[in-house]
Amino acid sequence: MDEFSFINSIKQHTYKQPSVVKGIGDDAAVFRQPYRDIITAVDTFVEDVHFARTTMAPFHIGFRSVAANVSDLAAMGATPAFYLVSMIIPKTWPPDELDEIYKGMKKMASRHHMDLIGGDTVSGPVLSVSVTVIGYANMNRARYRSTSNEQDIVFATGYLGDSRAGFHMLTTPGSYENELYFYDRHRKPLPRVDFAVGLSNLKRVTLNDISDGIANEAAEIAEASKVDIVLYDEQIPISAPLGQFSPKQQYEWKLFGGEDFELVGTVPEYDWGHVKEIAQQTNTPLKRVGVVERSKNPGQHNVFIVDRNNHKKPLEKKGYTHLADKDKKE
Repeated sequence: MDEFSFINSIKQHTYKQPSVVKGIGDDAAVFRQPYRDIITAVDTFVEDVHFARTTMAPFHIGFRSVAANVSDLAAMGATPAFYLVSMIIPKTWPPDELDEIYKGMKKMASRHHMDLIGGDTVSGPVLSVSVTVIGYANMNRARYRSTSNEQDIVFATGYLGDSRAGFHMLTTPGSYENELYFYDRHRKPLPRVDFAVGLSNLKRVTLNDISDGIANEAAEIAEASKVDIVLYDEQIPISAPLGQFSPKQQYEWKLFGGEDFELVGTVPEYDWGHVKEIAQQTNTPLKRVGVVERSKNPGQHNVFIVDRNNHKKPLEKKGYTHLADKDKKE
């Protein structure tokens, strides 16, 4: 299949977003938006670096490549609207598998009424999928990592460590419970868009998506906001089925496992009740997991964890890269 045939095969003939002026068919797409802030993000997924055929079917590759980018929009408080796809395609990938990748993308995008408005394809030695997403946020309501203040509540959505457990099940033969649940958490994550957008009326919310583990994402907030963040071990949310794994695995995966595509954030205590209401309205599991503190050392902004014995220690900033981590941490 040549480039033009592939583009024609994925081309949308109608568009869901009313702001589209011109979609696929020219050198660039055109959309018009006069009254909201435009948010964009891009990620690239490379075979045998970010995914492998042994753990993901082509459909999952497509679904997850869009989901990861949509999660970035959620972390910015943005409503997804458009996506563009560029692919490097080796000859070893037949047209029917490429079509399955696109079907996975379309399935994820349709959950948020997103339109495909462009992209590119070239040949190359390794499959590479690059997705660019575009979304909207109300004016001056985009969420940044740099807005946390002392005494803010730290919260997290969903259950952490499940994606890492799913990857473990897919790569380590054994007898496990709730396998399908964990496989889906790894291969078909569902970003928390409705919850994040529901917070748009709040003046100050800090958000970060949990792609590399809550320890890493909390550290990014601490550094950007010039604060310390204290997490409480027993309050980090995990699912009941994760209890089948050892305490060490549970601890590592919930803090450093990554790829859950949940949200960690901070909010002033006076707005915590409203955050809980939005979570309930959007059917979002939500847990208070810590507090923001003033940095003890000027120029150093850290994350600490408090264990069940009330012992407080620095939490290492590290994230999990699921394929590379078989041998090392990146």
